[in-house]
Amino acid sequence: MNVINKLKETAVSVFPVMVIVLLLGLTVVPLDKYLLIRFVFGGILLILGLTIFLVGIDLGIQPMGERCGAELTRKRSLSLLLICAFVIGFIVTAAEPDIQVFGSQVRGLFSFVNKNVFTFVIAAGVGIFITIGLLRTVLNISIKWVLFILYAILFGVMIFCPQSFIGIAFDSGGATTGPMTVPFIMALGLGVSSVRSDDENSFGLTGICSIGPIMAVLLYSLYLKSQGNFDSSSVVQISETAEAVAAGSPLSQIFGPFEEISGEVLRDSVISIMPLFGLFILFQAFLLKMTARQVAKIVIGFIYSFIGLTVFLIGVHGGFSQVGSELGFALGSKALSNGGIWFVLLIAVGLVFGAVIVCAEPAVWVLSEQVESVSGGTITRKLLLVFLAIGTAIAICLALIRSVAGFDLKWILIPGYGLSMLLMIFCPSMFSGIAFDSGGVASGPLTSTFVLSFTLGAACVGANGNDSFGVIALVAMMPLIAIQIMGIMFKLKQKKGGQK
Repeated sequence: MNVINKLKETAVSVFPVMVIVLLLGLTVVPLDKYLLIRFVFGGILLILGLTIFLVGIDLGIQPMGERCGAELTRKRSLSLLLICAFVIGFIVTAAEPDIQVFGSQVRGLFSFVNKNVFTFVIAAGVGIFITIGLLRTVLNISIKWVLFILYAILFGVMIFCPQSFIGIAFDSGGATTGPMTVPFIMALGLGVSSVRSDDENSFGLTGICSIGPIMAVLLYSLYLKSQGNFDSSSVVQISETAEAVAAGSPLSQIFGPFEEISGEVLRDSVISIMPLFGLFILFQAFLLKMTARQVAKIVIGFIYSFIGLTVFLIGVHGGFSQVGSELGFALGSKALSNGGIWFVLLIAVGLVFGAVIVCAEPAVWVLSEQVESVSGGTITRKLLLVFLAIGTAIAICLALIRSVAGFDLKWILIPGYGLSMLLMIFCPSMFSGIAFDSGGVASGPLTSTFVLSFTLGAACVGANGNDSFGVIALVAMMPLIAIQIMGIMFKLKQKKGGQK
C-alpha cells in the first residue's frame, strides 16, 4: 500500500475540477472571491480525506467484508447467510448519511411523506435485495437473468406509479450506495464468491442492491397514492439557489462554513461507521475469531476510514456544493436568456464535470481496484475509469438538457435501461456485473453534492425548475451502457487475438 501514490492519484482526479471552476469563476461567470477561496480549501481537504479514506478501506473495511462473506459461506448454512445479509443491508443503509439527507429533501417536496418511514422502506429494499444478490451467487444463477427479471418487474411496477415519484425512486438507488456501504457490500460479495472460486460471479451484488430501494420506493408511492395523496396542493414548489455568502470578517467568510458543518459531518461519520464497526465486533466474537494482530489492523483501518470520511465530507459540503450551485445558476441563466454559445458552454462544462468528478468518488476507486485485482490486471483501473467517465459525462449532459428544456424523465430512463438489457445479451457476464455495480458507485457523495448542485442550479432557471429529482438516476444509468460496451469491445479483442 503506497500512500504517496494514492495521494497523487486523488490529486490528479480533483485538480482538473478545481482548475475549471477557478477559470470560469474568475472570467466568464465571476463568482464571489471568498466563495472561490473556500472552494480551493475544500478541494485540498477533499484530496487529503479521500487519500486517508482509501488507506482505511484497504486496511479495515475490505478485509472485514471479504472475511465475513467467506466465513458465512463456509458455515454452509444458507439461512444464516441470508439473515445476516438482510440485517447488514438494513442497518448499514438506515445509518447512511446520504439517505437521511435524501429523506429530508423528499419530505421538503412532499409534505405527506414520513421521513422515518421513507428511510426504513429504503433500508428494507436494500436488505431484501442483498439477500437476493447473495442467493444468486451461492446458487450460481446467471447475473444476466436475474437483472432481466428484476428490471422487468421494476418497470412493470413503474407504469402504475405517480409520475412525480419516479425520479425520486431511481435517485434512491444511487443515494443508498454511500462511501461506507459500497466497499463493504462489494467485499462481502467477493468473499462469498472466493469460497466458490468463481470470479465471474464476483461482481453484480451492488448493482442488484441498487434495484432494492427503487422497487421499495415505487411500492411506497403506490401505497401513498392509494391513500389519496399526490394532489397539487401537497407538492411544495422548489425554485431557489444556494444561500448567499454570509457577511462578516474575511476569515469568518472563508472558514465559517467549514466550522458550521463540522459538527454535523462528524456526527454523520460516526453514524455511518458505527453500525459496521458494531457488526465487526459481533462477527469477530462469534464468527471470524481473528488474531489480535489482525483485529488491530482492521481497527486501525476503521479509524483511518472515519478520519478520511469526515475530512472528505467537510471539504465537499464546506467548499464544493455552493460553488456548484452558483456556477450552474449563472451559466443556466445566461443559457436561457441568450442561448447559442452559452447553452453550448453549459453543456460542455457539464460534460467535463461529469467525466472528471466521477473519478474522484471514493467508491469508484474501491471498485476499480477490486476489478483490477480480480481480473489479474487484464481490466486495468485506467480503462474502467475512462469508460465510467464517458458514461457519467453523457448522463450529466442529458440531465442539464432536461433541466433547462424540461421533458419527462421516462423518455430517457426507458430507452436507456432497454439498451442496457440488450447489451447484456452480447456482453460477458463479468462485465455486466461490473457495469451494474458501476451504476451504483458512480452516484456517490461528490457527484450527489457538486454535480447535483450544479445541475439543480441550472434547473432553477429552466422549464424544469421544480423537478429536482432524476439527476442521480441518470448518473446511475449511463455506466450500465458504457461499461457493457467496454465488455463487448474486450470480448471482440480477445476473439481477434485468439484467431491470430
